[in-house]
Order: sequence, then structure tokens, then C-alpha cells
Amino acid sequence: MKIAIFTDTFLPDVNGVAKTLGRLTKYLDQTQHSYIVISPKQTRKEISAGQIYRQSSFPFPLYKDCRISLPNTIHLKELIKQFQPDIIHVATPFSIGLAGLHFAKKYNIPIVGSYHTDFDQYLKYYHLTLLSKALWRYMEWFHQPLQRIFVPSTVTRQQLEQKDFNHLQVWQRGVDTSVFHPNYSSEIIRHKYNIKERFILSYVGRLAPEKNVDLLPTIAERLPTELQDQIHWLVVGDGPSKIHLENEWQKNVTYTGFLDQKEVANVVAASDLFVFPSETETFGNVVLEALAAGTPAVTANEGGVTNIVQDSFTGKICDGNQADTFIDAIQSILRNDDWRLQLEQNAIRYAHKQRWEDRFEELLYSYEFVLEESKSKQKHA
Repeated sequence: MKIAIFTDTFLPDVNGVAKTLGRLTKYLDQTQHSYIVISPKQTRKEISAGQIYRQSSFPFPLYKDCRISLPNTIHLKELIKQFQPDIIHVATPFSIGLAGLHFAKKYNIPIVGSYHTDFDQYLKYYHLTLLSKALWRYMEWFHQPLQRIFVPSTVTRQQLEQKDFNHLQVWQRGVDTSVFHPNYSSEIIRHKYNIKERFILSYVGRLAPEKNVDLLPTIAERLPTELQDQIHWLVVGDGPSKIHLENEWQKNVTYTGFLDQKEVANVVAASDLFVFPSETETFGNVVLEALAAGTPAVTANEGGVTNIVQDSFTGKICDGNQADTFIDAIQSILRNDDWRLQLEQNAIRYAHKQRWEDRFEELLYSYEFVLEESKSKQKHA
């Protein structure tokens, strides 16, 4: 199979979409499928390499970590004619995704897409809810021609069904258990960050409004005093909210900044709980990674994470933006050693069944089904 992937984010970007596509291309290499990736150029010096074709781009003014690309359509036209893909996969709905949609229509190539990000939810955190109606109108137009729309969770599928999206299929995510597992030394983390407290609680992800990270200091400061003194928080990641957090929350917390994957795995494995208040996740890869590392998760009752965490079995699901429910969950788990151990064991058993290889095989099978469907329609046209 020859697959052309059009995406507005790719490695070395640090987000769920880029990481997922990076793992997909690695799997395609291993299984000897041909592919090309059309993605943004991150720096002026960066050039196209191998099957990755970089397009000029600039930071999106409202969200610096996102880039707007300027696809070279003349070059891409020649590339598509030369490569002759069997199928096009558009992973994002913006500039490069639009180019993929254009070439699929122009050359009658079967096209699928994946829905990774709940942009509508992001708008409220940036006080842009007036744009919601226009955004949905555009998203409906963009996704209408796609022969499959892969969504990461049943929650996202239900949300899109209510918006009358068609051809939806759940394609969940996996976890790399060679990296995320419980067999790390917690002493390494305790020594590195000079942690003397009994418990370690961690958060991993972008430090940005849409991740609801402003709830973390509220939770920390409203825990009972005797428990506060037993907890050290590790906040892993970077983003626009970091400076505000550092100014507001300084007691028993370390901001590690960006860490590589193995360092993240070690932090999470050394933690007693993983606290993740985001309400905008379509899946929540970091939550599954925490479970694989043997760390129960305390999460919001919103988005795709509700398909990962089983309440009172692998963690606790809390009421959205309500700090009190997070506080109750954290207290109840930390004060019951036997239950915490059971949650850890359940988390490991569940997460270690979620293999990336199985997920990619599901995706390739769906590609083949779409190709057969397209051939059948052409025969009867």
C-alpha cells in the first residue's frame, strides 16, 4: 500500500498528533508499506528528508506552538503524480490538510482523515467562543468528503454524531510499554529533584489554559494541611501558563520543564498519582502512559480520558472543573495503601493490553476496506 499523510504537525513537535503519526510511520517502515509525509518546516534550516516533505510555515499568532503552512502546490502536484498514492490520510483540517483534500479530489484518490483535537473546546479558554459556529461550519465542510473519519474515543464519536458527521470510526491509541512501565527507580527521581515528602503527584502535558492547569494550584492549596506536607508535586512540560503557575504556586512543587520520553516515564512511574484536570482531550495519551507505568490517574469527567480511566478501578474520575472532587479523590487514594496498590495493578494490566501494533493493524485494515469500497463504487459508476 502507498499512503500519503498530510499533517500540520509532525515530529519533532511534542503533542499527541505528532507522536502518533511518528509511531505510525515507524510501523509502516517495519511492515514495508510505502508512505510520504507532507508536514510543516519547523526551522529555516530544516529540509525535507527521506519520505518527509517539509513545507514553509510560520507560527499561528493566537497559538505560537501551532504553525500555519504555505504548501508548495506545484512541488506537491509533481510529488503526488510521481508517488501515486493508493490513499491519502489528512490528519489535520488546516493548510496542509486542505492541500491533501485538494489533491484527493483532483486525482480521484480515496481519502480518509483523523480527528485529533477538539478545537471548539479550546475556544472558550481563549475567549473566542463567538467563532464556534463558524468553526463547526468549516469542520463539517472539510470532513464531509472523507470516506472515513478516525476518532480516538467513543466520546468524540458521539460528539461528532450530534453534529451530523458521517463515516465515523473509533481508532484508539496505544502505549509503548518498552518505555512506559513500572520498573523504574523512584530513588533516581527523589534524588534528582530533592524530594523528601512521602508522596509524589505528577502532571505531564502542555502548560496552557485549554489543559485546565490553573486548577492544579487550587487543588494543592486546598488539600488538608497535614496531607499537603506529605506531597511533592512534579509538573512536567512547558507552555504559556508556566510563568503564571510558577508565580502562584511555589510550595512543595517542582517545574521540570520539557523532559524526553524516558525521563517522563521515570517521573510518572515514581509518582503515587497522576493528576490530569484537562477537559479538552479527544483521547489523552499521557493518561494511558501513566497507567502503563503503574500510576493511577485522577482525571476530569470530560473527553476521551473517560474511555481510558475506569472509575475506582484504575483511578478516579472527577467532576470537571470542581477542585473539591479532585481533593476528595486524592485524599481517598493516598490514605488507603491497599486500595492504591490494587489501582496500580489494575492500571498496569489494562494499559499493557493497549498495544500500538494492534492499533496500527486496525488502521491498515480500514485503509484496505476503504480501497475496496472505492473500487466497488467505480465498477458500478
